[in-house]
Amino acid sequence: SLMYLTSSCLAISLFSFPFAVDIVRSDIALDKQKGCKIAQHPDIMLELQREKAAQMHLVLLKEQFSNTYSNLTLTARSLDKLYNFADCSGLLAGRYSSRGGSRTDKFCLFIFIFSEPNNYRTLIGRSVNGSQLGKDYTQLRSLLQLIRTYSRAHLYGPNIGRPRKNVIAFLEGFMKVAGGTVDAVTWQHYYIDGRVAKVTDFLKTRLLDTLSDQIRKIQKVVNTYTPGKKIWLEGVGMTSAGGMNNLSDSYAAGFLWLNTLGLLASQGIDVVVRHSFLDHGHNHLVDQNFNPLPDYWLSLLYKRLIGPKVLAIHVAGLQRKPRPGRVIRDKLRIYAHCTSYHNHNYVRGSITLYIINLHRSRKKIKLAGTLRDKIVHQYLLQPYGKDGLHSKSVQLNGQPLAMVDDGTLPELKPRPLRAGRTLVIPPLTMSFYVVKNVNALACRYR
Repeated sequence: SLMYLTSSCLAISLFSFPFAVDIVRSDIALDKQKGCKIAQHPDIMLELQREKAAQMHLVLLKEQFSNTYSNLTLTARSLDKLYNFADCSGLLAGRYSSRGGSRTDKFCLFIFIFSEPNNYRTLIGRSVNGSQLGKDYTQLRSLLQLIRTYSRAHLYGPNIGRPRKNVIAFLEGFMKVAGGTVDAVTWQHYYIDGRVAKVTDFLKTRLLDTLSDQIRKIQKVVNTYTPGKKIWLEGVGMTSAGGMNNLSDSYAAGFLWLNTLGLLASQGIDVVVRHSFLDHGHNHLVDQNFNPLPDYWLSLLYKRLIGPKVLAIHVAGLQRKPRPGRVIRDKLRIYAHCTSYHNHNYVRGSITLYIINLHRSRKKIKLAGTLRDKIVHQYLLQPYGKDGLHSKSVQLNGQPLAMVDDGTLPELKPRPLRAGRTLVIPPLTMSFYVVKNVNALACRYR
């Protein structure tokens, strides 16, 4: 899974991420000593991963078609495997031990056990209502507080599906009972039914706006019962049912992914968990050979350039008033943040714009006010090769992006634009623009 958090955390969903289940069920001893030695040999690790992934894929398909699911016991050894896997991968900044060892404040372990509980009747022939699930969460919290190691553990839920009328009723029942029990309220979102998706679906502004509608529905319920409670998007995919090959793992899927990140940030949702990093379906970020797919490069640019502070932005010509009975759905979407404080190529006070152009023609943007006479660094991400929007490779400012070797990312070089130059946004593209040395007051301090 890919979790967008400011702290170093390991996020595991046993129902949503088969790879996590794979590690738990695996007989491979991922202890600190042996596991990290294996990780130093990419060819060996790759072969092991392919073997286990193929086995797990068959198991999951069998369970899905038979509607019979095997039990999974999460033991202390299982948690050790999961932790050591992440630790050997260099993903953690703290220490954890299932045997009562120390734990630093920098490390946290999130385990998402439930997935779309509103849909249990369809999946397994059993159902639970929101109130009962809320009581279960309350009891779980009480049990955790009895154990010193877990007394400060974080608890998140209920991880509902798309907030239709019946799902909203489920959430209301849950919030009445356990709204004060969970640390954040979670739900999942999929843009498209994977069985009918086509590339033109990824360009529909009406589709992109469905997420904004869902956020408002969730916020309305949460703020009714627990005002100010954090909301997380615990699961997001471009398409459901694992996605579709050559679509949800293509350049075109990036429009939905970048739109997701922009909308969530602008509406106060500060955590999103991405399904998934590899193996399961076609929503993943790397292919079977661990080569980055377009959404990986998009995510990398986002993490390198975008800071947590969201800025209001006005674009003349976009903020039009809709005519009666007509909703404006702009094909040119522009978001603005303070540039990441962790990017030492830019001084504090710089601003980063990221732009989605769904038009089939280029668009021009003229920076105004304090941005007018500043140097701009362009990061233009376009599909690479003859497949166009179906491409699984991308180019940055005209240069193809690829790993230098198994462990080295390429340098992400910007294209400097002279001060005052008009930004030209090519059709059907995504791009980032860092406006240097703006000295924006909101961006000078954390």
